[in-house]
Amino acid sequence: MNIGLTGGIATGKSTVAKLLVERGANLIDLDRIAREIVEPGQPALARIAERFGQAVLRDDGTLDRKKLGAVVFADEAERKALEAILHPQIRSVMKEQMAMHETRTPDKLVVVDVPLLYESRLESYFEQIMVVYIPREEQLRRLMKRDGLSEEEAERRLDAQMSIEEKKVRADIIIDNSGNASQLEEQIDRWLRDRGLR
Repeated sequence: MNIGLTGGIATGKSTVAKLLVERGANLIDLDRIAREIVEPGQPALARIAERFGQAVLRDDGTLDRKKLGAVVFADEAERKALEAILHPQIRSVMKEQMAMHETRTPDKLVVVDVPLLYESRLESYFEQIMVVYIPREEQLRRLMKRDGLSEEEAERRLDAQMSIEEKKVRADIIIDNSGNASQLEEQIDRWLRDRGLR
């Protein structure tokens, strides 16, 4: 079985992914894939520099994520231009890895961690979608604390994604992460047991 794991920024998706892996799941992390395809020497990095200018590169030739983020989170057209460069490559690597896990370990749960699953219209790749949920006010608070952002910067990042409430409505599985760590683990264990995966 495979599931697409998503949520909103700062909802705790990585924590849920970690808990699922600890319980035997295979993980495909699209953030990691996204980082790997923009390493120096990769075609995607060259295309980003071409589109957004050398200013988004550090002196050592690596991507300056903060500078690029400031550009793309401030302008939807720029964000879409970046997505047009990255998404096809990320999707291709994701499909390769899913096929590999299905062949090598067909009995294991495959969890694909996809931050922008709905925004990228990737629903059809997965048997079910799991959304890690916290209310927006809590999401804003955690994001400001985690990334040291002002309220305005954090709001802009949240507004760049589909709202967490809409994701919750679309989900097949909702994991509510507004409680404590043991409540979160309980939900994961219950879900795995219910599906005979535990």
